[in-house]
Amino acid sequence: MPEHWNDAVLKGRELEDLQHRLLTYPEVGRTRGAGPGGYHHLQRTLVLGAGRERFEQAASTLLAWEMHRRAGVSVRASSPLVDEGAVAVLRLGWRALGVEAPVRVVYVVDEDRRRGFAYGTLPGHPESGEESFVVEHLEDDTVRFAITAFSRPATLLAKLGGPVGRLVQSRVTNRYLHAV
Repeated sequence: MPEHWNDAVLKGRELEDLQHRLLTYPEVGRTRGAGPGGYHHLQRTLVLGAGRERFEQAASTLLAWEMHRRAGVSVRASSPLVDEGAVAVLRLGWRALGVEAPVRVVYVVDEDRRRGFAYGTLPGHPESGEESFVVEHLEDDTVRFAITAFSRPATLLAKLGGPVGRLVQSRVTNRYLHAV
């Protein structure tokens, strides 16, 4: 893996380049409700436990990019904490076989009983779409984690991968769920 993957924060020209890229899809924010047509949709939830302490711990893990790291995804971000407009390059895989996926945080959820964020894909990401990650502290004291996404292949490799790409997405989503 290149040495720069040991850095947690994006810097210099790479950061400037990512900040000026446009999202690769027009339906920004649509993970908040019904997803748009023409995409593959994914929704998964997992009960994480109960209580305010569990909620706060899960939210902290999520908003510090730790969910990604614990799931085996390398992260280089413009900020150590998730913030609206932050950019990141996610990397899945090893050395030359790894895939880089640039993203931008399109919204942050910061409510008393709900915390999380969504990011959208930037040019260079193998998919085009949006993914949200939200931890909720429900009225019955249950803590639930929900992942919602819509996406479609954006690169030739992703298009050729077809079902394999969906399998990878499903496995990574399961790792995210259990990493919080």
